[in-house]
Amino acid sequence: MTDQNYETSDVLVVGSGIAGLAAALGAVRELEQGESSERASGGTASSEGSDVTVATKATRPEGASSWWAQGGIAVSRDHPEQFKQDIIAASDETADPDAVDVLVENANDAVEDVLLETLEVEFDENGDDLDFTREAAHSEDRILHVDAATGKHIHVPFLNYLDAHDGVEILDDTAALELIRHEGRVHGAMLESDGEVTPHYAGSVVLATGGIGELYPRTTNPDMATGDGIAMAALAGADVEDMEYVQFHPTVAIPGEDSDDDDVFLVSEAVRGEGALLRNGDGERFMKEYHADAELAPRDVVARAVKAEREGTGEVLLDVSPLSFAAEFPGLARRCTDHGIDYEDGIPVAPAEHFLCGGVAVDDRGRTTLDRLYAVGECSRTGVHGANRLASTSLLEGLVWGLRAGEDAAGKGVEPIEAPDLLERDPDLPARFAGDKMHRLRRVMDEQLGVERDPDELGKAMATVRRLKGEVDAYVRTRTSRSLYELRHASVTALLVARHASENTESVGTHNLVEKAPAEPSAD
Repeated sequence: MTDQNYETSDVLVVGSGIAGLAAALGAVRELEQGESSERASGGTASSEGSDVTVATKATRPEGASSWWAQGGIAVSRDHPEQFKQDIIAASDETADPDAVDVLVENANDAVEDVLLETLEVEFDENGDDLDFTREAAHSEDRILHVDAATGKHIHVPFLNYLDAHDGVEILDDTAALELIRHEGRVHGAMLESDGEVTPHYAGSVVLATGGIGELYPRTTNPDMATGDGIAMAALAGADVEDMEYVQFHPTVAIPGEDSDDDDVFLVSEAVRGEGALLRNGDGERFMKEYHADAELAPRDVVARAVKAEREGTGEVLLDVSPLSFAAEFPGLARRCTDHGIDYEDGIPVAPAEHFLCGGVAVDDRGRTTLDRLYAVGECSRTGVHGANRLASTSLLEGLVWGLRAGEDAAGKGVEPIEAPDLLERDPDLPARFAGDKMHRLRRVMDEQLGVERDPDELGKAMATVRRLKGEVDAYVRTRTSRSLYELRHASVTALLVARHASENTESVGTHNLVEKAPAEPSAD
């Protein structure tokens, strides 16, 4: 055992979105129940270390993807079988039916228990009843929402509830750099805060690090979504699946051609659910030509259609005139105004990276293929989404799997081992090193692993990312910094996306293969 200073917890959760917070809640509830049983039998519960620690890179709620979720959270209501069919249909028939059963069968109870009873989230109402809305590929109204800002109305009270809980410690502005593991078991993680790196040992580690939006130039994710959990798990030897299935949201507002990619913002699918229409640069409504469900077709279909129409006619506008936009979506209306968009003339939209459907492979309790390592939320691959995610199921998946993983992870027992030696023996990185490498990575992902993919280009993309990863690895061997490890995680994750995409020769869901037309022969 190392003589370094270290910290311990029964359960260490890495990430503070709804999945991580649900895991923390599930774990602390399980521990409290165990302590209650121990006391009842005359024993004494252990008080060493924290019960549950949540380590998060975020320094404010906006740092978690859940905070940005607009549409809402879907529930089964009285028709679980129809909900299941909608999820599988949206996935292009690739979702795992057993995983979908877990989600659907636990949906109502999880929402009732955590969001309504424990957190008392005030969802929008229609008279005296909860107001349910519909989004793309849903066959009925089943989505609970708060305006078009559901995520923050769930996330903030959830954070506050756990922050006030004696059994939970939340470490913000804290990044996990590497898992501590030995012979197939994970014992903790190396955590960095304010430049200091400390081993944190835990009976179980739950990864809830969110998505991979930072790998693309245009995304709906917060700016810290660098695929950390996926990369750490993969480097530790955990199985990773379905990484080629990267979902692009079709309606992301583009304030102007000269605007920075950071200025884009999501326009919820709920707006189309309430009647908004997509029109191309010629003013024509076009979605009926692409799918029978028109604007409410699955996301992958709408994203490809919007891309095609933008390329063919110059722009795509979301026409909100069929609804009372400012009254029904006041937050989005204000955001349009703040960005100089006159929504009455239509909102200019384009696809942007939104959600990774694959990730660290887990079972129905969030267990990975490594002992004592769990993954929940967007960094995990439960099988629910298959090749394409149904709208408003991500918050639900995070809640359901988070609770189940947290309960299973609790009470395993902490066993500190020798921690990895993260070196700091070379000078600091060149000032623009991380930024330049990330820019290069984003260009490859955007051009070769975007909405459409040329099979002939995927091998080239993988080779480019592999070289970039090698360059980053050379620095990681002698330097330790958060930005460098984020870059390593991003390059590892990008390589996984490229590798899985190159291995999958079937065009399905979000993995859309389109061969470029051969060049015209020269007249000479």
